[in-house]
Amino acid sequence: MEAIARLRNYPTSPRKMRLLADLIRGHKVERALAMLEHNPKHPAVPLRKLVLSAINNWKQKNDSGDESDLVVKTIFVDGARTLKRMRPAPQGRGYRVRKRSNHVTLVVDIKAPYLEQEELEEEIEEQLEELAEAQEEEETKPKTRRQKKTATKKATPKKTATKKRTTKKTK
Repeated sequence: MEAIARLRNYPTSPRKMRLLADLIRGHKVERALAMLEHNPKHPAVPLRKLVLSAINNWKQKNDSGDESDLVVKTIFVDGARTLKRMRPAPQGRGYRVRKRSNHVTLVVDIKAPYLEQEELEEEIEEQLEELAEAQEEEETKPKTRRQKKTATKKATPKKTATKKRTTKKTK
């Protein structure tokens, strides 16, 4: 059972927040918290709080669950509202300053159990067979005009010429 936590309108650019989101995606929750705690970037603090909030949401859904198996299943950062401000510039002009903000959505869930080795091997064999069949079909089908011509030449037997060629001698 997964749990979701959201952080909305946090005043930092989505690009800076995505750097941290990419850092913790797919890791266990305990490791993600440790990584965020020791990260010097300023969005690490609210992101750490968001992970803690997601853990608490998961605990409320699952009364007797063990949180040590929790994993950051998905995390994504979207852009939020942008405040537009003006900064004085030379010769009476003004430069536009865009103060960006973002929304973060975090989903935690228990790590999915791995398939047994035999099942994995069977799936790999099936995929390899499908790939081999697809390659055989591609090889038999001519795609371009040139390939079509060469395919028809190969299919029809060559006729041998019975006439002898004569060469003209020049003086």
